[in-house]
Amino acid sequence: MSTAVNGNGVSNLRAGSLPKWTPWAVAAASVATAVAIGLGAGLHSKVQWGLIAALLFILGTYVVAARVEGRRQAKDRIATSLVWVAFLLAVIPLVSLVWVTVSRGVKVLDPYFLSHSMGVVADSEPGGGIYHAILGSLEQVGLATLIGAPIGVLTAIYLVEYGRGRLAQAVTFFVDVMTGIPSIVAGLFILSIMLIFQMQPFGFAGSLALAILMMPVVVRSTEEMLKLVPNELREASLALGVPKWRTILKVVLPTSLGGIATGVMLAVARIAGETAPVLLLVFGNSFINANPFEGAQASLPLYIYQQYAAGADPAYDRAWAASLTLIAFVMILNLAARGVARWKAPKTGR
Repeated sequence: MSTAVNGNGVSNLRAGSLPKWTPWAVAAASVATAVAIGLGAGLHSKVQWGLIAALLFILGTYVVAARVEGRRQAKDRIATSLVWVAFLLAVIPLVSLVWVTVSRGVKVLDPYFLSHSMGVVADSEPGGGIYHAILGSLEQVGLATLIGAPIGVLTAIYLVEYGRGRLAQAVTFFVDVMTGIPSIVAGLFILSIMLIFQMQPFGFAGSLALAILMMPVVVRSTEEMLKLVPNELREASLALGVPKWRTILKVVLPTSLGGIATGVMLAVARIAGETAPVLLLVFGNSFINANPFEGAQASLPLYIYQQYAAGADPAYDRAWAASLTLIAFVMILNLAARGVARWKAPKTGR
């Protein structure tokens, strides 16, 4: 660092700065050093190599920045490096999961696989499909959404617009508790009711358990969206003599509709992969059952579990293909949620 005096007699502090390619150079050197250390120490795990490279990248960034830019800027670069390392540690497993699922799932994923059921095909034999599981999942998740989404939205409206006193506090407390409830507990609750009335497994029972898991997610997301609506909009509507219920219906809900739709879609994606309640209540079925109110049904998560538990190579291929289908289904829901949120987002500008 050097000190210079300009024409007005004011001193300026100037320090060297690293070129923009420095982080890439440090990262490349860290990876090369980590590989050399891993090979020399006999470390066969690529995870260990990656952790060594991350540690070397952070230390190397600090040393280089401290020598050229000073300790203060070096601390800032360390914070930035930690953010990048944490990002990569989160992304790498996700990319690896998607890559493995796609590479193994495309083996049997074709129109025949999507349009046929297992029927009389044994788990150890090639052939069969997931049409019955797709149909069961769509019906169960759809019924759960019809039950859980309205209840969750109305509960959030009560908490934000009307909720005061002990009742609102109790509702908030139980919503927080239900947010972290294990899925198996929701399944056991519905199962106990079925045992009381001596009912056999059927698809709608799984929908009830999924609705229980869905409601707290919808309540929390909708509540946050409603809180983002400016109070000035409510006050302007009420000042014009509009009743409160009509203000909520015509002003508050349309303003936050995009966020509410996103929350509902995320809740649907959350319950679409649940296996435990479906295993307890729906029981699974190799044949097509389009009636969710009578008889056992299949679903994609349960199909994946059963096929992988079969222990045969054709079953493994079907399990990976069904996993890829489930991931695509959840991805489509998230893209739809983003599209609705962008479509219904408040317009800015004049």
